[in-house]
Amino acid sequence: MIEVNELTKRYGSKTAVDHLSFTVRPGQVTGFLGPNGAGKTTTLRMILGLDAPTGGGATVSGVPFRSHPRGLRHVGALLDANQVHGGRSAVAHLSALARSNGIPLRRVDEVLQEVGLADAATRRIGGFSLGMKQRLGIATALLGDPPVLMFDEPVNGMDPEGVLWMRRLFRRLAAEGRTVFLSSHLMSEMENTADRLVVIGRGRLIAAESVQDFAARGTRLSVVVGTQQAAELAAVLTAAGAAVEPEGSAGAEKLAVTGLPADRIAALAFENRILLNELTTRTASLEEAFMELTADSVEYLAGQPR
Repeated sequence: MIEVNELTKRYGSKTAVDHLSFTVRPGQVTGFLGPNGAGKTTTLRMILGLDAPTGGGATVSGVPFRSHPRGLRHVGALLDANQVHGGRSAVAHLSALARSNGIPLRRVDEVLQEVGLADAATRRIGGFSLGMKQRLGIATALLGDPPVLMFDEPVNGMDPEGVLWMRRLFRRLAAEGRTVFLSSHLMSEMENTADRLVVIGRGRLIAAESVQDFAARGTRLSVVVGTQQAAELAAVLTAAGAAVEPEGSAGAEKLAVTGLPADRIAALAFENRILLNELTTRTASLEEAFMELTADSVEYLAGQPR
């Protein structure tokens, strides 16, 4: 478990993380979201003891990470896949870490096999692609078989097969009862991988809840209506104050309606003798909810300096 309590980090007059509190529990994948400059990486670095907080603190399994001897046995982390010695081979890199953390050397071959780098084990890391470096970073995180795992933008540079493999890996690790904390800017990955979200903006907590609950907080609700009398229904709904647009491919007898709830649409259709064959309320997507709920926390907005 990861517990963050009133965590604060200031750089001179700039506050990067502002009294941030949340808990990441085992047995699920927790996504970490926020606009650029929100303080995500700074938060991860403070959890790992790489940066000292200005105030507050963070614990891993009940104690600060620095209190854990042989840290790779307790927490596996990937923060920057490029922070490796390019002149070393993958096997040499992992072997050095294994020895310094009291990890059996057999784990080196095991994790290289697991991440798909067994055939590249003796190649110099400097010749690796970004996707291969990401896989090596994940191998490093898995090396000590730790109960807590943290990943910062792990799918950068990964091809579709690699993204799918990684998604399945995170789910499996969580199913094994581990704590999995995943930072990413890709909403599609969060929708497909995460169970819960921690969302921050300008260093402050915006939400800590399930993916479904967060998406439901978006106010851009619409109703998809199917009918053979689309033109007639569109006129009725428009007169009642709704915004109506065709839904789907040209010629499809479906409408996307905003501004009226499903029960009101059904009542209007009944009153006007219009038969409906579909009536589905569609909530905002995770991306739409994220954009809406973090709009006031965007530090760098193209064309609109803040």
